[in-house]
Amino acid sequence: MAAIYSGIHLKLKSPQTPWEDKLKLARFAWISNQCLLPNKEQVLLDWCTHALTGWYNQKVEFSLNVLEGLWCYLDDLLHSKKLHSLLIQGKTVSLRLNMAQLLLERLQECARVGSKSPVCVSTILSVCQGLLSSPALSSVFTTKYELMVDLLAKICSLACHELQQPLVKDVAVTCQDEMMTECLQTQPTKDLDNSQIEPITESPPDSDPPEPKKNLRSANLYDILLQVLSCYLSVQRQQANPNRVFTMVTNQLIQTLVLLRHLMTSGEFAPFHIHLRLRQQLCRDIRVKIDSILQLALFPSEHLISYKEELLPSKEDSGKRGPGGAKGPLKPVSAILSKLSAPGYCEPALFYTVKSNTLSLLFKFFQESYGKGRGESEEAHKMLCFYFLTRLVPALDLSLDGHSPAKAEKPVSVSPGQKSPPASLSSPESWSLALLAVESLLSQALSADIYNVAADRIRHGEVQLNFYRALGQMLFSQAQPSIPAWYRCLKVLMSLNHLILEPDLDQLLSSAWVNSECMEVRVQRARQLMVCSLLQIYTKLRQLPRLFSELLSVICQPVLDHLRPPLLSEGISASLRTCLLDTPPSQGVEICSLVLESIRKYVLPDLVKEEGGSEKMETDGGGDDKGIKKEIKVDREREHASLKLSSLSQLLHAILFSLKTLDNTSPLPIVRQSQGLMQEMQQVLKELLHVLSSEKKAAVKSNTSSVQKTPKKGKKNLDHKEVQKVSESKMGALWEQKTQEAALLLKYTWVEVDTLFYIHCSKYTSLDSVQTAAVSETEGRAPVLTHIESYLSEDNFIAGLQPSCSPVSCLLLKLLTLQQTKKILLDTPLLSEPSTAVLLNKAAQFILAKSECEVSLNGEQVWDGQIGSVNTNSYLVAHWYLVTSNLPLIAPYLSSEDVGCVADALVSSLLSRQTDGGKDRSPGYLTISLISSRLLQSPVLAELPSLFSATLRSLTQRIVGVLKAAHVRKACPTLLKFQEKGTGAKSLKSNASQPLPTLVDMETIVEDILSSSKTGEVSVLLTDAQSKELVNLLQILTDLNPDGMNSEDLSSMFLLLLFMLTSTSCQSYQMAMNPPESGDGVVFLVKLLRILTCLLEGKNFQSVLKLIHGGTVLQAVVSSLLWHSNNGRFRATRNPDWLDLVKTLQGFIRCTVQLIIIRNSSVRLNLDQFASYLTSTEIASREIMAPSSATVSAKADPQASILSVHLLLASLTSFSQAMTSNLGKSKPMDQTLTQMLTRTTASLGPAVESVLKPRTVSKSFLQPASVLGQAFVVEVVTVMLHCELSSLSVEEESKQKNTQLTLSHMSLYQSICQQILKEISSAHRPMDFLVSSFHFLSAFYKAVKKMAGEREEEQGEEKKGGKELDELYMQILQNIHRLLTASWLSPDDVCELEPAVHELLCHLVEKGTTGQFNLLLLMVREGLDTGQLRAGNYREVLSAVIIIKLLSCCQLPEPCSKALWLIAPQIISAMVFLVRSSSQDVSLTLPFTVPTVTSVTSLLRQGEGRIANPHHVILVLGALQSVPLDHLTPLIYQSAFLAVHEALFAIIQCHPQVMLNAAPSFLNVFHRLMASIMQEGRQRADADTGQDSDVYLRCSRLIERMYSHIAATAESFTTLSAFMVAQYVTELQKVTLRPDIKLHLTEGIYQILDLCMEQDIKFLTAGLQMGVREVFNELYGSYTHYHKAQRQGEDKYTV
Repeated sequence: MAAIYSGIHLKLKSPQTPWEDKLKLARFAWISNQCLLPNKEQVLLDWCTHALTGWYNQKVEFSLNVLEGLWCYLDDLLHSKKLHSLLIQGKTVSLRLNMAQLLLERLQECARVGSKSPVCVSTILSVCQGLLSSPALSSVFTTKYELMVDLLAKICSLACHELQQPLVKDVAVTCQDEMMTECLQTQPTKDLDNSQIEPITESPPDSDPPEPKKNLRSANLYDILLQVLSCYLSVQRQQANPNRVFTMVTNQLIQTLVLLRHLMTSGEFAPFHIHLRLRQQLCRDIRVKIDSILQLALFPSEHLISYKEELLPSKEDSGKRGPGGAKGPLKPVSAILSKLSAPGYCEPALFYTVKSNTLSLLFKFFQESYGKGRGESEEAHKMLCFYFLTRLVPALDLSLDGHSPAKAEKPVSVSPGQKSPPASLSSPESWSLALLAVESLLSQALSADIYNVAADRIRHGEVQLNFYRALGQMLFSQAQPSIPAWYRCLKVLMSLNHLILEPDLDQLLSSAWVNSECMEVRVQRARQLMVCSLLQIYTKLRQLPRLFSELLSVICQPVLDHLRPPLLSEGISASLRTCLLDTPPSQGVEICSLVLESIRKYVLPDLVKEEGGSEKMETDGGGDDKGIKKEIKVDREREHASLKLSSLSQLLHAILFSLKTLDNTSPLPIVRQSQGLMQEMQQVLKELLHVLSSEKKAAVKSNTSSVQKTPKKGKKNLDHKEVQKVSESKMGALWEQKTQEAALLLKYTWVEVDTLFYIHCSKYTSLDSVQTAAVSETEGRAPVLTHIESYLSEDNFIAGLQPSCSPVSCLLLKLLTLQQTKKILLDTPLLSEPSTAVLLNKAAQFILAKSECEVSLNGEQVWDGQIGSVNTNSYLVAHWYLVTSNLPLIAPYLSSEDVGCVADALVSSLLSRQTDGGKDRSPGYLTISLISSRLLQSPVLAELPSLFSATLRSLTQRIVGVLKAAHVRKACPTLLKFQEKGTGAKSLKSNASQPLPTLVDMETIVEDILSSSKTGEVSVLLTDAQSKELVNLLQILTDLNPDGMNSEDLSSMFLLLLFMLTSTSCQSYQMAMNPPESGDGVVFLVKLLRILTCLLEGKNFQSVLKLIHGGTVLQAVVSSLLWHSNNGRFRATRNPDWLDLVKTLQGFIRCTVQLIIIRNSSVRLNLDQFASYLTSTEIASREIMAPSSATVSAKADPQASILSVHLLLASLTSFSQAMTSNLGKSKPMDQTLTQMLTRTTASLGPAVESVLKPRTVSKSFLQPASVLGQAFVVEVVTVMLHCELSSLSVEEESKQKNTQLTLSHMSLYQSICQQILKEISSAHRPMDFLVSSFHFLSAFYKAVKKMAGEREEEQGEEKKGGKELDELYMQILQNIHRLLTASWLSPDDVCELEPAVHELLCHLVEKGTTGQFNLLLLMVREGLDTGQLRAGNYREVLSAVIIIKLLSCCQLPEPCSKALWLIAPQIISAMVFLVRSSSQDVSLTLPFTVPTVTSVTSLLRQGEGRIANPHHVILVLGALQSVPLDHLTPLIYQSAFLAVHEALFAIIQCHPQVMLNAAPSFLNVFHRLMASIMQEGRQRADADTGQDSDVYLRCSRLIERMYSHIAATAESFTTLSAFMVAQYVTELQKVTLRPDIKLHLTEGIYQILDLCMEQDIKFLTAGLQMGVREVFNELYGSYTHYHKAQRQGEDKYTV
């Protein structure tokens, strides 16, 4: 054997040995330990690599199979554990240097599409992976930097090609010609570019078969790519020459790397990632590596001087420097930009996308590398970043009109070495991508604070301002108002400095606001944010009048068309309101005056035109054409003027309604200015009304003259001009309509503001009262009555205005009428006059507009709440909103018919909302159905008895209409009565004024209910459509407050619903062969039962029990459901629907029994009736449950029987629970209830035993216990046990000495207990079973303890009973511990279990012995083992933590309490250590850290006055510092935040003595909370709404609350108040908070400012840094203006 092995080396070298045999020998030599070759590993590696290089150099010939085998052999060698263990031991093994070149050539072959490589790609990649996995082997690449660069370039090209394959296929199909043309023009030479051409010439089906192979190697490819990137990055860092690295990266890597980065991170390619099995984490790791390579290579610290020389303008010869630039060794910016701008390295469709994304990325790297400096150099570094920015923007093909920040930067858009095509100065390839890139660049510049306005002006000649201004001018000259990023760019420019866009403020307002017509949602959102930012900036600058002056000039510019979008959207209006509240009152009045001045100066002259010209044309014989043209021109000018007037009036309305009203504290100059404003507005209004009245007279005059002067021979001429005249009349109607709308809006605004000023400010004189006083003196009437008559009378309309069908006019007239109605209601003497009531009735009818309410209100109309947006589509919504929001004012003056109309409209709209599914609307938008649902849920409706009753009447009529249309199985007196009365949908109007009791014959319904309760049969069959209609009606009824119903309405509605429950059924249930699959019938019954239960709680329900007994009601309901069940109508019901029905039935029974007992009238009679019914029926059901085989084989339905028993057991259980809860109130009542409980318990016991008994009658027979569910069975047994214990407690008082009290079903309870203890923690169990099991164990332990105590007293069996109790105690504790450590319990499950576990622990320790309690403490102490947490078994520790929390809240006996609080400090110390340890792992935050902090909080709260040493409380503060609060999901963040906050609250509330020493530690923890909510609550564009945003809003409220608690304990924090304010403003300066969150935080810090003394304010003003000081000054100004003034006003009334 040795001879054979020793010749292997010679045979491998021998040319006579076949290559197949050589390969076998080489494999054998590697794996065999008996083959002894000196330096075997090196020899075999050299042989293999020599053979491979020889074949590729054509020096050796062998088959392709041998070639593949050699590569696989090399792969096996490089991946073998044997080789790696030798390398680890230090043995020298190396590869030939030419192996690196060989691999690079093979990778180039793989990347070339169409080339058929003889070796599998995955093998080549695996060889690379094995080679790079060891430093010794990878030295063939790492020792030569150029080889490493080449390897990375090849691997990246291969990865890019793989990711672009789907894109190439798509492009090949859609645009082959374009791609071919592009490829011929660019003539790429790289393999990657060839890969873009060749698939086009191939047929796509040919490339489909190898796709699985590609997928198999793709996942491996990107793992290898990450490995190569890591290896290259380490080599790059070792390079001593940064110039060399920069050159290699820019020449060979940058194009491929940025393309690969885009393909890996772009969401557009996410489906391809899934296709290639790319993990998200892998993509993220690759991106991080690419970023590190680019940043370290392109922007090293050594190149800072080169960048300065190229970017910064020269101070000496700036005028002589040409495009060659600086004289440094590098021109890095030019080199980078030329490579990025060179085409050909990616698909043309991706070129601009990759370039634009890369430019913003490069700016980010540049800032991180060079943007930070100290002292004086910081400004220089920021200027360098700015000059780099000026080179990046032109690279996006954006022309800044030849602007350059310095003369040296003239060739800014053309880099050396880069051809400058003529298109470079034209628009970019994609405006959307270009603007996104510009936005990103500007946002980074803003966040990095590279623009210092003062330094730029003083030291740099405003170079930055000029650049940004040129950029802004480019945005305006090539405006893109349909792209959201365009608005965001403008927003960022304004945030940089408002002076950038101020010279073009008119263009900004015109293009981006007033005349922006794109109504796409994303564009509207971006435009709204930009406008809101603009308003906020000018508000802070106190230059809001300047902004509005420009805005008014833009509005008054000539209108190109009449399609201007609404000026004020809902979001802009809200922002305007906020800004005007922060504006000085004088500026608000000034803005209003500017609006009025614009109306008088620019609008009114165009509305008032000379009429003499037209009259002159009439007299001239041949001037008809000229006259018509002139009239058309005049009307067009008037139309444009009316549109401007409409915008200005809406703006004035919004401003005046947003200003703070005058009051008695307003300065006299402001009052005088406001008085003058109102007078000016009144004058403008008069002029407008004069224009309209004169136009009306002119129209009448022209009509009469045209009738008199109609020519006899002008028929053809008239026909020729007919269309022109029609369009002229339409144009005239339009300007009159718009002018009238504006006049009415100004009139309404003026009246409302004048009235408000007059009410709140005694120094203000109402102009309305002054004007109308003179009129009323002559007429002898109150001015208000005169006004309201003018609105209601067509003959005496406002100053000659004609009633218009315009929606806005109608709405405004109603608003004016409503305003005058309010004035009348405020005038008490006026109300006593008889004419006033008539006018109020007319006004209410006018506002209601019954004809408009009768219109179908089930459309899709939407309204945003702005008067300016009211049109034909949204008018019904606005009108309905007006009516419903003012019902308390107008309802008392409406007739019963009108009230019925409102009720019908309300019900109709609610039904339409349910039928269309309540489609989602944008927030802030109103629909008719939404308004109706809000009215239904508001307390207002219950306070309007007439409308409430009418709504019930409308619902009743619709319900009866459905019942009348249903199929009747047998004669039913109730339905006959309905038919006789003709009640239904056809007679809604005729019965609108009838009271509800007349529509429903209650006596007849009671008779029907009584008869059906005896038989259980139904008399009315409903179709599916009818049942759905009834469900919709019942849903409306569910939202009505039963306390708002009077006795008659409540009785009628309850009896009608009870009749529906007992006498109706779904018709589809009758189809026995094909039962319904949907649960509509069950949903209908559930709705009915819920409403009946709700009506039981009405304050007037006593009247129902005068008509029908409570026992009869219970019997009727249960018998009806049993009839449905026995007839198989619940057979196909889904399990959740069935359980819902059972729970609803139980709730109804409990409420009814409770009501019977509370009423205390015929209690025994009612309860006995129901108990007799249940127990007698239950006996019959037991016969069903144990059928003989003959019965089963017959017609009986086993499932129906089980469901019937389920209903009976549920009824008995809830009946018993209701009676048990009422024991102990009075002895006679206890006696009655005990008798009933004895009867029900006697029936429940055998029934449960029968259910638990297994069935062996038939295979098809269902096991009852499995159908009913474990949880339900345990719940029933628990109720039985409670009933027996309650009865025993009552009997104990009257028992005799020798009488022994026992539990009649103790064996059943014991068996259930053993089963629960066996199953509760053995495997995954449903939560309802676990909860019901804990409830049972609580009751059972209480019963066992009670029985043991009695035996102890009577028989002296202390030892035996005590032993059994201790065993049960330990079993329960062990099962609790095992369950809480179960891996399948989620944090939510634990929270759900805690109340039940707490109840059980309370029973265990309530009267427990010290020995038992010590066992519990021992278990807890063993559980608090940090070793378990380190080992990753946190659930073992979590169980002890939860038990501690629950135990601390239990009522303990005195010895046990002393024992617990004696070791509480040790427990706190242990849990503090656990919190610190678990906080290091963020994944444990929700499952472990938060529960542990909550447990510590519970100990602190319960330990008030018991924890003597403050050191342990301070320890807790130290632990809270480590709880993670950063980079968490909203749910986890909320949990962590709440846990820390509650711990702080417990400390400040329960341990105030600690705060004297621990206040700094306390504030440090609280500062973490405050800083975290500022970070999470910052503005994030579209992420400011939704469920996640509510999380941060709730947390901000808690911060405000904590500030108030800190302020309440001022003695501990007085010296630290200034420190707290400083912390707050420092954090506030870093972020821009959401307004709702900022509101709460600001209110909180105001309370800390109350604690600050004058010297604290001076200290803060002097000590804070520049930017922070500005934030503080703004905060203190608002504090002084709002909070301090209010507090001082309140102090006047405090003692």
